[in-house]
Amino acid sequence: MSANKQTKKVRTKALIGSLIGSSIEYYDYLLYGTVAALVFNKLFFPNFTPTVGLLIALASFGIPYFFRPLGGVIFSHIGDKVGRKKSLVYTLGIMGISTALIGFLPVYDSIGVWAPILLVVLRLIQGIAVGGEWGGAVLLAVEYSEEKKRGFAGSVPMMGAAVGMILATATMALLRLLPDAQFLTWGWRVPFVGSLLLVFIGLWIRNGLEETPDFQKAKDEGAVSKLPIADTFKYHWKEIILTTGAKAIETAPFYMFATFGVSYATNTLKMPEGPVLNAVTIGTLISLVMIPLMGTLSDRVGRKKVFYGGTLGVILFSIPYFFLLSKKSILLLTIAVMIGYGIWSVITAVLGTMFSEMFRAEVRYTGISVGYQLGAAIFGGTAPLIATSLVAAFHGSWLPAAIYLMLLGVMSLICVRLMKNLNEKEQENMKKEFNPALYE
Repeated sequence: MSANKQTKKVRTKALIGSLIGSSIEYYDYLLYGTVAALVFNKLFFPNFTPTVGLLIALASFGIPYFFRPLGGVIFSHIGDKVGRKKSLVYTLGIMGISTALIGFLPVYDSIGVWAPILLVVLRLIQGIAVGGEWGGAVLLAVEYSEEKKRGFAGSVPMMGAAVGMILATATMALLRLLPDAQFLTWGWRVPFVGSLLLVFIGLWIRNGLEETPDFQKAKDEGAVSKLPIADTFKYHWKEIILTTGAKAIETAPFYMFATFGVSYATNTLKMPEGPVLNAVTIGTLISLVMIPLMGTLSDRVGRKKVFYGGTLGVILFSIPYFFLLSKKSILLLTIAVMIGYGIWSVITAVLGTMFSEMFRAEVRYTGISVGYQLGAAIFGGTAPLIATSLVAAFHGSWLPAAIYLMLLGVMSLICVRLMKNLNEKEQENMKKEFNPALYE
């Protein structure tokens, strides 16, 4: 086999490995949320009223969100100091084992209070592992790719949200065909244990890869940071702030168009749950097509131009989106969700590559992970709560929620406008200013 064919094979393997990891991340995350509402409140928190049990179960779903930045710091330290491959093997292995163990957990009737305690502990471990997975998955794809195809490569792991949502939705739809008694006894456990299959495939692919070329080059040059998190904040603190702000308009719409959109349509507008969820599934399928197309487009016109287009799209569509929902028409709601997911895909497609191009290889894992996970924690997990609070505060009016989304868009536009990519000359200049004593 020629060197060129061998290189192409390795790049393809790296892309598949990055996609599987990010897909498992969202599969586990979304699967838990579905099962929490259907099963965990009954089997793990039975001593509470149904409403309180449901709230506690859903709280256990959301807790790991705030542990993801911690996971980003821990595993990005390994990724920037020891290597991307080592960190990615750890995150995928830990995430897979913790997910499978949830499927084997005894319920409250068997071991009492230890059942919910163990459930929450495993969920926290999941959150920490997931926090380190995204940055590594992006760098596995980007750092193995050709320079002229990095936009497409970086978009591949960003498809994980769509793939994971489809896998989780399809799996639960099949299992809900079981009689309730069987579903509560063993049916809900199948998807958790079954995720091990994806993990084994992902580990097999990742173990077969060498270290990424960019990190290997930094290692060969003796430019491996002793304390990546300290070096990142010392030399890239501006980039951390800007990436955190830029993440806002990617993460907030995802939860506004999905989590809050579904809640608003079903609870406030009293629309049937089935068609609403079907609309989200259709929107997800659209994003699967859009993301790689937008990644490829960014290789031609640039990351920022694509990001600007997507962000302006969110700003302009925020009010029409809620207006279409307010009509209580399944057709109009489906159209709104399709357009919303399409616009979101434009932004998320370029985010990973754009962030990675802002940091030197020796602190890149840490830089993109901290900025991304902070943005997700600050603007993502809070988006449905803020939107719901605004609607309630303004007596059911959706306009404040739409304006909030528009303001986030303006902030993200400013952040990306201030971003400055590191070209080769800038990298060399910064290396001269870098303190060699900080490196091995």
